[in-house]
Amino acid sequence: MEQLYVFGTGNAAVSKCYNTCFAIRMQDEYFMVDAGGGNGILRILENMDVPLTAIHHLFVTHEHTDHILGVVWMVRMIGQLINKGKYPGNLQIYCHEGLTDTILTLCQLTLVKKVTKLMGERILLVPVKDGEKKVILEHEITFFNIYSTKAVQFGFRLGLDNGKVLVCAGDEPYNPVCEPYVQGADWLLHEAFCLYRDRERFQPYEKHHSTVKEACMLAKELGAENLVLWHTEDTDLAERKTAYGEEGRMYYDGNLIVPDDGEVILLN
Repeated sequence: MEQLYVFGTGNAAVSKCYNTCFAIRMQDEYFMVDAGGGNGILRILENMDVPLTAIHHLFVTHEHTDHILGVVWMVRMIGQLINKGKYPGNLQIYCHEGLTDTILTLCQLTLVKKVTKLMGERILLVPVKDGEKKVILEHEITFFNIYSTKAVQFGFRLGLDNGKVLVCAGDEPYNPVCEPYVQGADWLLHEAFCLYRDRERFQPYEKHHSTVKEACMLAKELGAENLVLWHTEDTDLAERKTAYGEEGRMYYDGNLIVPDDGEVILLN
């Protein structure tokens, strides 16, 4: 049974938790999605007992700092392992076509040549197109453009071993154009910048984000059995799970999950 490893749950400006990124564990390997905004990802992987040698597939949704800068650290550390003969196989980094040059440039500007020379040889940038299907770790994954209003961003639809479907909708509100990929999701991973009651305080709409209320109304409309809310503010993490849950259950009666950093969720 696959598991969802929650590495971070915060939005771009958080300081009390890590930026939203995660991995889906499939047997002893991980399909990792984004890496947050810095080397904090290394501490999180260590704390969650996720070895770098078990990550050979990394998907980068888009170019924003809170999603992509941690990728540089992943390349650095995995590159060092490759050079020491301690990393079997290749690292494949999937992203939309316009992002490959960005990732390559970031790495070339910040990493030593002993690591960057591996790019194209053992560290491979794999561009994906809207609607393209790939089989990764024996799972069919369909990548799709979420039609972001800020920067090109892709999400994905993944078939689980039990026949259910997991959809990552990116970090912006659902666009109806994506219905063919999102409809029928048993697991929906969706952003929720803040509580609806706090919308004046955090102004999510100005940032092209949604609130707990809207994310939950969407999940109910789409018929998602399970909803994971993250990419949130971090002003009161001790109360976030309770507060988001209470507001969310006013609009959604499925399995609502508001995870903390470091949680592992069974995708049953």
